Amino acid sequence: MSKIKIKNFGPIKDGFGDEWIDIKKVTVFIGNQGSGKSTVAKLISTFTWLEKALIRDDIKNWDLEEDDDYFIKSIAFHRLQNYLEDNTEIEYIGATYKLKFSLNSEASEQIFEVEKLNGEPVRLPKIMYVPAERNFLSSIENINKVSNLIVGSLQTYSIEFRNAQLAHKGISVDLPINNTKIIYNNKDDENYLVFDEKRLKLSEASSGFHSIVPLYWVTKYLNNFINQDENKLLQSLSPDQTIRRNEELKKFNISEISEDDIRAGERLVNRKYIPKYLVNIVEEPEQNLFPTSQRLLLNSLLAFNTGNNKLVMTTHSPYLINYLTLAVKADMVKDTIKEDEDALQKLNEIVPLKSIVKASDLAIYELNEEDGSVKKLSDYKGLPSDENHLNKGLQDSNELFAQLQEIEKGWR
Repeated sequence: MSKIKIKNFGPIKDGFGDEWIDIKKVTVFIGNQGSGKSTVAKLISTFTWLEKALIRDDIKNWDLEEDDDYFIKSIAFHRLQNYLEDNTEIEYIGATYKLKFSLNSEASEQIFEVEKLNGEPVRLPKIMYVPAERNFLSSIENINKVSNLIVGSLQTYSIEFRNAQLAHKGISVDLPINNTKIIYNNKDDENYLVFDEKRLKLSEASSGFHSIVPLYWVTKYLNNFINQDENKLLQSLSPDQTIRRNEELKKFNISEISEDDIRAGERLVNRKYIPKYLVNIVEEPEQNLFPTSQRLLLNSLLAFNTGNNKLVMTTHSPYLINYLTLAVKADMVKDTIKEDEDALQKLNEIVPLKSIVKASDLAIYELNEEDGSVKKLSDYKGLPSDENHLNKGLQDSNELFAQLQEIEKGWR
């Protein structure tokens, strides 16, 4: 399991104290605007990418340790370069590397430490950061004609959005809401929603579809991508990566090594270059969606989160937390009913069996914009606690309504 510590970085001050933020199979960050939800998600994306780049030799240890600007350039991708504070400290532990960045402004000193870990076999991730600005890709006609104007994470996301289009051109893809499909017509380079035997340009659709189409479509595409045949994945390597891989394979191309050892060596080398799981980091999946649609989308994201895949989300929606609670409870019920087909069918109608989540695979963290702290949401018998910022907002609304009623009573 990967994990991260963050102190004195942007809105994050003491963070989670001396404890680690665990990046579990499903990890969620909640909190007010400016509390640092996206900051943590973007740092997870950055450090996961740095570990991947080290594994694949896209960068070397000394690039990070000796080039003072390398880390700054890495966080600048997510526009975080101005979040550095006096005594910033960020630590990350992945499956293969331990990384630590520290900054002492008074001494004008920044240090990046890289430690290779011995343990789990190398597994390379495909990392996707899904920015809140994804709606832009849906709302503009012929978005590909202006893609050179897009920068940072949205540009990377627009490339994968284009790949998803081309991979499904002329093929309708079922969306999880409103019995609607999306189809890309390469002849006029347009996306169309299909419903009730009618077609509507995506750019002319409601904001909810602008939000859900890029998120769902790219997630589906990337999930299919990592499950491709190994040879197809090797074809997607860059020329530089292909050259490096071939150089590594040469050491096995000698007569003293048996055929079995050659094949085993090839598998070890390929593990460094072929992504085998998806880290899907999503800002505000609920964006512009009705609560029922939020649930259907969440169930879809959880269904894609198979194998070693990871789902990281930031959210303002109390509904998503409640729907995650349903997914965890459904797993507990499944363990109780075992192989009872009738009961499993009823369970599947409430929470799809592909979307259930083990309690041990879920972590929810609350961020506080006032003191820059992070705390882990407690649980009750394995279920996420109702005592969280999002539910408190609903309770506050009820309390204010009761106060209005008291005023009304006083003037009757």
